Amino acid sequence: MRKLMVAVLFASLVFSCKKVSPKGVEKTVTEGSWKITLFSEDGVNETNDFTGYSFVFSKNGQVTAANGTVTMNGTWSSSDSNSNDDSSNETHFNLYFEALNNFDELADDWHVVSLSSSKIELEDESGDGSIDLLTFEKI
Repeated sequence: MRKLMVAVLFASLVFSCKKVSPKGVEKTVTEGSWKITLFSEDGVNETNDFTGYSFVFSKNGQVTAANGTVTMNGTWSSSDSNSNDDSSNETHFNLYFEALNNFDELADDWHVVSLSSSKIELEDESGDGSIDLLTFEKI
């Protein structure tokens, strides 16, 4: 039984390490509307700052977040790693918003941890070594 559990765990780790391509990210996020279901910065859960916002990612690199009364515009892109300090297996998800209504906290060069048709999980290591987390789920 123990060998079976170890084999299952190993297989799940191997198959979960599948590389996510920038094209895969683009295809996924540009289909439909998204909401933030997790935003944690320096270990502090700040998800509520984005409650009620719907995010739409356009193929032209524009992103719009709206909650019915406020609309925030920004830019986004996805790319392979291109710096020496990054693993060659990382795909980046870059977000930029002006410094308004906490949206500047989302502006970062995020690493794609996982991607499915309904969820994208991102993380970023801050300068102090803490890990920031950002998760979008399809509405």
